[in-house]
Amino acid sequence: MSTLPKVAWIGLGIMGSPMSENLIKAGYSVTGYTLEQDKLDRLAAAGGAAAGSIAEAVKDADVIITMVPASPQVEAISYGPEGILENARAGALIIDMSSITPQTSIDLAKNAKEKGIRVIDAPVSGGEAGAIEAVLSIMVGGEKADFDAALPILEALGKTIVLCGPHGSGQTVKAANQLIVAVNIQACAEAVVFLEKSGVDLNAALDVLNGGLAGSTVLTRKKDNFLNRDFKPGFRIDLHHKDMGIVTDAARNVGAALPVGAVVAQLVASLRAQGDGGLDHSALLRAVERLSGQQV
Repeated sequence: MSTLPKVAWIGLGIMGSPMSENLIKAGYSVTGYTLEQDKLDRLAAAGGAAAGSIAEAVKDADVIITMVPASPQVEAISYGPEGILENARAGALIIDMSSITPQTSIDLAKNAKEKGIRVIDAPVSGGEAGAIEAVLSIMVGGEKADFDAALPILEALGKTIVLCGPHGSGQTVKAANQLIVAVNIQACAEAVVFLEKSGVDLNAALDVLNGGLAGSTVLTRKKDNFLNRDFKPGFRIDLHHKDMGIVTDAARNVGAALPVGAVVAQLVASLRAQGDGGLDHSALLRAVERLSGQQV
């Protein structure tokens, strides 16, 4: 019989599904809950158990992992009579891997502590490919003892796992990550349009650029998106818009100027307003093409 902790997984989207499956492959017993039946069916097919409610999923769990879109969803699944805090056992550990505001994480940890439940915030970077390949970067906020307890599970999901500070610190680092990624994608998108309009072989150009100082994980991961105009969502513009709101608000609160970030936040918002919110964030290329007079 397995001595590994029992895991409840709440939220089986683009990231949550492959991540939960990697835990199953690592030998963990995973009971999942999400709103879509097909995602529950996928979990069951992978060897997990599908629950009919949050309460059912978490009642016997040692560890509860949440991966939902934003702060309102984290609050919705955590609080209230059907939520995690009312139904998890004392001593359970919540690992919230959603990307939310630092204050939401701080509040959740405080409220959970009153129930005898431990919490760490552990947002991730690496996109769908990183989730599938279990090579995510995981930035953690919380107590060192809770981080240590969670580490074997996190090691089944990611490659770079770092305790960044107290509750909310993981979310602050994730906000910085999203700032860097958005600016990087925007720069790549502008380069792509510049190169194409100049008549350069785009494939060759991106290869040589990625071999020098201009190279990046963004360019490696998104090169084919740019070349093929394939914007099937790995990470949706809608979610990056939410994250840019988090980082700009957090930066304002601490007095940090984000002049380039503020511009890119507006470009992300404009792309979303044009109906492209469901596309991958590499679709920032479409916005640059529109500004450059190209029909998209």
